[in-house]
This record gives sequence, C-alpha cells and structure tokens, in this order.
Amino acid sequence: MSRHVLEKGFRLTVYEPLPENRASVVAAGADVAHSLADLVDASEVVMLTIPNDAVLRQLTLAPGTLAEIMRPGQVLVEMSTVSPEISAEVAEALARRNVAYVRAPVSGSTVTASSGTLSVMASGPEDAYRRVEPILESFSSRRFYLGGGEEARYLKLVVNALVGATAALLGEALTLGLKGNLSVETMLNVICESAVASPLIAYKRDLLVHRNYDPAFSVSQMMKDFDLILGAAKADHVPMYLASMIRQQYEAAYAEGLADKDFFVLFEQYERLAGLTREKSPPVKGLKAV
Repeated sequence: MSRHVLEKGFRLTVYEPLPENRASVVAAGADVAHSLADLVDASEVVMLTIPNDAVLRQLTLAPGTLAEIMRPGQVLVEMSTVSPEISAEVAEALARRNVAYVRAPVSGSTVTASSGTLSVMASGPEDAYRRVEPILESFSSRRFYLGGGEEARYLKLVVNALVGATAALLGEALTLGLKGNLSVETMLNVICESAVASPLIAYKRDLLVHRNYDPAFSVSQMMKDFDLILGAAKADHVPMYLASMIRQQYEAAYAEGLADKDFFVLFEQYERLAGLTREKSPPVKGLKAV
C-alpha cells in the first residue's frame, strides 16, 4: 500500500519501529519518522494499519499520543479491523481536537494489496473522506462511502464473518466429496464455475489442492476477528449461532498447533474428523469440461 502511495506521487513519511519492516518503502523514497510527534509534524493525513484494539488504543488514547498531539484540521485514517467500540472512543477523543477521523478498513488479500486492487469501506465525516479519497484510490480499485459513524467497522465485521465461515463450510463440504471418491481439484474446478463460486474460493483453490497452508491470513488472526464479530453482536444483542460455532472450530485448530497456518486449514480438521488422511484421499487429477 505504501509503495502504491509513493508511485502516485504523494509524499510519504513512515513510522515503523522495525527497520527491516520499513526498508523497502524507504528505499522507494519514503521518509522516516522516529516518533509519533515526528509523524504528525510531517503529515496532514495520518494513516494507521495496526493489528488490534490494544495497539490502536496505545497509539491514539494513551498520554502523549495521537489524540493529544494531532492538530485541528488534520485527518486520521484508520484502516485496520478493530471493534466499533474502540473506534467510537477514538472518534470522540479526536473530535475534541477538531481532528477528522475516517474509518477505512480494507478487504482483499496480500495479492490484491500488492496489485493495488483492495476494496475500501469508509465512514466518518464525508468532507474528510473526499479529501483523502485520492490517497485511498492509489491502492484500491473499489471504494465505498457508508456513512458518518461506525458503519465501515460493522461492514468489515460482516465481510470477515462470511470469509471465516466460508473456510469452515467449504472444508466440511470438500470432506463429504472426498468420501464420495472425488478429488479436491475436481470439486474446486466445478465449484469455481458454479452458483456458489466466489473470488475467495478461487483465490484459495491452489492452496487447498496442494495443501499448502502458508498463511495469507492465519488461524490466530481469524480468531481475533471472530472475537470482534461476537463482541459487537453481544453489545448489540444480535444472536449469531453459526459464528459462535465457527469460532470454536478455529479454537480447536489453535489447540492442534495450527495457529500460524492459513485459516483454510480447517479443511484438514474435517478430514481428520472423517477418518481421512492424505494417503486415503483421492489423487489430484484434472477435469475436462464437456
């Protein structure tokens, strides 16, 4: 994302404590901020991508951090998957300093990030969103402005609930097919041309065929997202029976030592529960359309 921002001609200053994590973008022309104060001094728009609520709180609400040092008229764009609750706290703190706050979580994969084709879900003050939209456009192919509050946070949780559930349901369905003497490759060839085809399944096709669970998004990351989903559901009194069950499936995968595997590793869980091993599974073979 930073590389695409630079390629579009924006001046970029990065605040990243680990030199190895910022090396490539600095080599491409980014400046380095050695503190949050340096970052704020160098920027009119501050954009955050962070792992969780705790880090967002640490960067924005702790003494001496962004909610205290950003200047009136600046914009904070927060692009992570965090809870509506912490996001609302940040919004309130920034409003006291007349700093605009745009919530802009993204949807996509490492591949779409590299190609500059992420989707952005945005909410917050519309004038601030329009101000930063050219920056968002540099690394996204689709942008959706959703409203003035926490709408983007909720939609990101909606999307991630469907993403996490897809891994669970697809793994279960493929295991049934294996019992019927179908290969994974054959099933996915047909699924990807069927009424239930999706970009997510197409993206994960080769991973599932070859059982290569190197993570694009890990089991532990998906567990964090489902905790956010169920936390928001609890706060808003929304029953989510299926999401609760799927969260436990990820817990079981974590307990089996799969925390750092791609979240589609749930497929292997289902195979074991069905008494299948790789040796017993039908061999990989192609399917010709007729």
